[in-house]
Amino acid sequence: MTAPVTTRSSADLIRAEEPVLAHNYHPLPVVVARAEGTWVEDVEGRRYLDMLAGYSALNFGHRHPALIEAAHHQLDRLTLTSRAFHNDKLAEFAERLASLTGLDMVLPMNTGAEAVESGIKVARKWAYEVKGVPADQATIVVAAENFHGRTTTIVSFSTDETARQGFGPFTPGFRIVPYNDLAALEAAVDETTAAVLLEPIQGEAGVVIPDEGYLTGVRELTRRKGCLFIADEIQSGLGRTGRTLAVEHEAVVPDVLLLGKALGGGIVPVSAVVARRDVLGVLRPGEHGSTFGGNPLAAAVGTAVVDLLETGEFQRRATELGVALRGGLSALVGKGVLGFRARGLWAGVDIDPTFGTGREIGERLLREGVLVKDTHGSTIRLAPPLTITTDELTEALGALEKVLA
Repeated sequence: MTAPVTTRSSADLIRAEEPVLAHNYHPLPVVVARAEGTWVEDVEGRRYLDMLAGYSALNFGHRHPALIEAAHHQLDRLTLTSRAFHNDKLAEFAERLASLTGLDMVLPMNTGAEAVESGIKVARKWAYEVKGVPADQATIVVAAENFHGRTTTIVSFSTDETARQGFGPFTPGFRIVPYNDLAALEAAVDETTAAVLLEPIQGEAGVVIPDEGYLTGVRELTRRKGCLFIADEIQSGLGRTGRTLAVEHEAVVPDVLLLGKALGGGIVPVSAVVARRDVLGVLRPGEHGSTFGGNPLAAAVGTAVVDLLETGEFQRRATELGVALRGGLSALVGKGVLGFRARGLWAGVDIDPTFGTGREIGERLLREGVLVKDTHGSTIRLAPPLTITTDELTEALGALEKVLA
C-alpha cells in the first residue's frame, strides 16, 4: 500500500455522502481506500487491523492472491452470459461445491438474501410436490433473534423491530420459536411444515452458540416429522468456526444449505443453495432464476474459494487461533467484558454498559487502529480474516484492553 489515491480527505468524503446516499447504514467514520490481507488503509494513509472481515465475506483476507489471480484470469476471458447460455466455468464450480459440502445439487445466486429467498421457494415447492401439503398452506419454522437478510419476506419473520417497522404488510407462512429450544420447535412443527430454517450459530444476535446437541436434535426432529432442515451458513460457514460448516461441529448434514459472503472471496457477490437432488430437483425451467447467478466470473472465484477450503488450512487456523482469541477475551472478563461467546475466529463480546455502548467501543478501537462492529446494545463482534497472525490477534486484543482500561 502506497500513497493515498485521492486528494479529498476522509471528512470531505463522509460529508459528500450525506446528501446523495440513502441512510440505511451508520458506518464508522473511516474511509477505506486500499486493503491487503488483514489490513486496510484510509485515504490519508492510516492503517487499521480489520477485525470484522466484511461480516465474514473476507474470510480469506483482503485481495487473497489466489482469488485475485482467478478473477484476473477470468476477466480477460468472459464475465457474463446470463443463464440463457451455458458457460465453461459453472459446471466445475457446482461439482466442486457439492462435493465440498457432501450434498448433490447447487442453485447459484448472488447475495445471501437471494439464497435465503431461493431456499424458501424451494422448500415450499418441495412441500407441495413431494410432501403433499395442500396448496398455499406450507409453513416454515424459524428462530427468534434470527438474521437471514432484509427483503420484505425475510423481515416478515424477523423479531428485530428496527428491521420490520414501516415495511408491512408482512408475508405469512412463518412460525417463530425460541432459539435453542427443541421442545418449542417440536410443538411448532406439524403436517404443514415444509422446513425448519436456522442459523447454526446466530451471528447478528451476537454470535449465539446453541447448546451441544441442539443441532443434532433439530436434524432428528425434522427427519421424524418429514420436513426439511435448512441451515443458513452464510456467516458461519466456509471456515469461520474451525470447520468448513458450523453444522459439522455436531456431524449434522442438513437437507438444504445456504451459502454466501465468503463464497465470493471478497471480490464478487456469490451465493448458493446446495441441497439433496430430490429437493432442488423440484425446480423446472422458468420457475426461478437470476441474470447474474452462476456467471463465469463468480464461478471462477467460487471455485478458487473451494480450492482454498479443500486444503483445510483455513479451518485449522480458525481452530488454533480461536484458542488464543478465547484466552485473550477470558483475561478481559471482569475488566470491562461481562462475557463472550466464541467458536473458531468468531466472537460476540458483551461489554459492560458502564464502559460504553458497542458503538462507542467501536469508535474508540477505531482510534487505536482496529476495526470492529457493534451489534445489539453493548455487544461487539470479532470476526477477523482467517489469515490473521498470532501477533495481529494479540495486537487487536491489546487495543480492546486499552480502550476498556
